Amino acid sequence: MAIKEKNILNRLYFIAACMFVFAVMVLIKLINIQFVNGDIYREKAQERVFKTFDIPANRGNLYDSNGNLLATSVPKYDIRFDALTVTDKDFREQVKPLCEALSKEFGKPTSYYDKIIRTARANKNRYLLIRRNLGYSQYMRVKEFPLFSFGANRGGLIVEQRTVREHPIGKIAERTVGYERRDENGYYTRVGLEGAYGSFLRGKDGKRKKQKIAKNQWKPIGDANEVEPQDGYDVVSTINVNVQDIAHHALLGQLEKFEAEHGTVVVMETKTGEIKAISNLGRTKAGKYYEKLNYAVGESHEPGSTFKLMTIVAALEDRVIDSSYVIDTEKGQVRFYDRIVRDSKWGGYGKISAAKAFELSSNTAFAKMIDQNYKDNPRRFVDRLINMGLGERLGLSIKGEGVPKIPYPGDKDWYGTTLPWMAHGYGVALTPLQTLAFYNAIANDGEMVKPRFIKEVKTWDKTREKFDREILNPTICSKETARIAQEMMRNVVKRGTADNINTDNFLIAGKTGTCWGNYGKDKEREYISSFAGYFPADNPIYSCIVVIHKPNKEIGYYGNEVAAPVFKTIATKIYNDIPVIDEVSPLVEESNLVSKSYDAYFEKAQKYKTIMPNVKGMPAMDVISLLENMGLKVMLKGSGKVVKQSIEPGVKIELNQTVKLELS
Repeated sequence: MAIKEKNILNRLYFIAACMFVFAVMVLIKLINIQFVNGDIYREKAQERVFKTFDIPANRGNLYDSNGNLLATSVPKYDIRFDALTVTDKDFREQVKPLCEALSKEFGKPTSYYDKIIRTARANKNRYLLIRRNLGYSQYMRVKEFPLFSFGANRGGLIVEQRTVREHPIGKIAERTVGYERRDENGYYTRVGLEGAYGSFLRGKDGKRKKQKIAKNQWKPIGDANEVEPQDGYDVVSTINVNVQDIAHHALLGQLEKFEAEHGTVVVMETKTGEIKAISNLGRTKAGKYYEKLNYAVGESHEPGSTFKLMTIVAALEDRVIDSSYVIDTEKGQVRFYDRIVRDSKWGGYGKISAAKAFELSSNTAFAKMIDQNYKDNPRRFVDRLINMGLGERLGLSIKGEGVPKIPYPGDKDWYGTTLPWMAHGYGVALTPLQTLAFYNAIANDGEMVKPRFIKEVKTWDKTREKFDREILNPTICSKETARIAQEMMRNVVKRGTADNINTDNFLIAGKTGTCWGNYGKDKEREYISSFAGYFPADNPIYSCIVVIHKPNKEIGYYGNEVAAPVFKTIATKIYNDIPVIDEVSPLVEESNLVSKSYDAYFEKAQKYKTIMPNVKGMPAMDVISLLENMGLKVMLKGSGKVVKQSIEPGVKIELNQTVKLELS
């Protein structure tokens, strides 16, 4: 019995000891939490209830060269209501006039707002949504409404601000304007001007503390921010919206006419290198066109016959030929090893000079000319091309510049046929902008300037940084060679492959290009049509390149009929200094669809300011630009042209009113 009692006592002692140890451990933990790591745990508790959020800074504005907006940040406000923080007395006295004010502002019945606010009060809802996407002026009116005017703590007003980036010119130049986006990991995606100059535009984010409330929602604490955001700087680009609009519509019309896959146009100021317009349009599955990719900057491809300018400049500069050098085109077919070079004209051109070969764009003449003079030392020809700057990128500020390709003797892809094929633009690769930079240099008597997209960075009227002309190569060739090439390009338009765009009003100089877009016996032949040049030829002001990929062969595919008319349309409108009114009667056929659409857009833009125009039949791009400039919000359904509009023509409109458009 004594032994049994002793065992029981031992067990009790053991249990008591365990409880004592446990109590000591709890005490130690409490002391550790309270006094040793108390601040850490209190901070974690605070983080669960209170959190600091970033307030994105307003991005600076992006302007064209004349001060027209290309992109701007517009603040948008969401209004919510904390139904629990308001006292019973204030709620009874203020809820009815508040509902009446909301009804008058937003058009819904007073009873609607009375019901949702009282329901929120009964359910202790601290985050009731009243309205989204208010503009600044509307937000300022709402915050002065009854009850809301008491502020956040007494009136229950919750205001959440967002910044939305808008493009006043709509879809035109969308890819060139671009964007800058940051993901949840802090990595940026940068496209176009917005991406290239994001360091100037983005500013510095602010800070605002919020408190966690029901349903995992966060409510701002107080009306003020902890750290106010700092707006970004404004950037003035070189783009001219009038020239941009001309280039866009001229390209669009030709793409539609020839049912092409995609195309690009670049217009550059000759002396300064300022890019005045850059349009890139790709076709959707539905057959419509939009700014899909920046083909002008990023797409390297074989230039075809536009490369003949580089070829003849190299040969002239090396003095292996002169303009009177005679080549036998051999009935339009010349064999090099197992391959044949052919001219577009059946039977060839007979014996012709180098100058005439350039005018007529003879493939056989160029292949023989370069092979005869460089086959024993092909490095000499390639080195000349590289010394003229054709083997390197231009170093553009816009991301994604394509890599040029100039084959070099000894490379694994150098063959016996490489040299003659290079002579007429195959086996090499350049982007449209790289090609244009070379043509622009010839217009500048051999001085190559860097294409430039930016003029200055400023805050209000104060210039922070100015960007001037940058010379890439002061002399890609002698002035004598440049002037011979200039004369050849004038003759291409006067009496050569581009005589269809010749005009008596001013001189155009340039070169057509037509090349295969694919290879292989089993592949259906596709083409790339191009034209590069400058105007006026006697005193160059602008250079321009047009490249159109995969036109419908049954309609046409040669550079003179597909690409050159786009150049002429742009040059004619710019030269006559009529950037918005199309009164020119061009000698070549333009897209009637685009011209009528553009005329209709301009007429409506001038006439309608406060009443709704009839936009049926207009393209979506024009409609967006027109209506948003009138202060309307546009909602689109479908694609193509407008077939139905929610606001009837002639109805008086209000600022920020929404119009719904159906497209087909």
